[in-house]
Amino acid sequence: MILDLHNHSIRSDDGKAKVENYCQWIRKRELGIDGFVLTEHRQFDSESDYRKLEDESGLLILKGSEVETNYGHVLVFGVNEDLQAAFDFARIDLPLEQVLRESERCGAVAVPCHPGRATVGMCAHIETLGPVPGVGIVETLNGGSRSGENEAAEALAERYGYRGVGGSDAHIVSHIGRCATRFEQDIGSMDELVAALREGDFEAVACPST
Repeated sequence: MILDLHNHSIRSDDGKAKVENYCQWIRKRELGIDGFVLTEHRQFDSESDYRKLEDESGLLILKGSEVETNYGHVLVFGVNEDLQAAFDFARIDLPLEQVLRESERCGAVAVPCHPGRATVGMCAHIETLGPVPGVGIVETLNGGSRSGENEAAEALAERYGYRGVGGSDAHIVSHIGRCATRFEQDIGSMDELVAALREGDFEAVACPST
């Protein structure tokens, strides 16, 4: 199963895409993904219900978050009420150690994203701040990366033994499906996605096709 793990809708302050338009684009272009995760900036969208849209499109639509830490941006999968109470998702200076620790405690998975990106990626901070215990997965393929950024992310993963995932980081409709993550098992819920990420049987893929 192939899921695009990093995308933004109009719920994010810089998102330009409606979720239904993502679905229409995926089906029109016959993109080789089975679903996607909405990771809105500095928030968890607990209000939107996409179950009807899932039924209509035949796509899995899950919700995570993208938070901002002292090591750069981090995707969080498996957000629940306990985790929302553990730290302020709106902060732009969250300690990465806290995000990792509380995510683990609450049954979620935290994944530093676009680590090769200047300022907002982990590579820009790890040399001065040092590696952080608890990181197990980083985003090695990001659809919005500039030249050299994904290569830096892959080098980081190889250096520290991190596993890698992929996501498009789409903010507009035509960018979804550029990068994704292939899982060996079927996934039908966020709980199953978290379990698959914990098991480690996945790989980042670029431009998946049918």
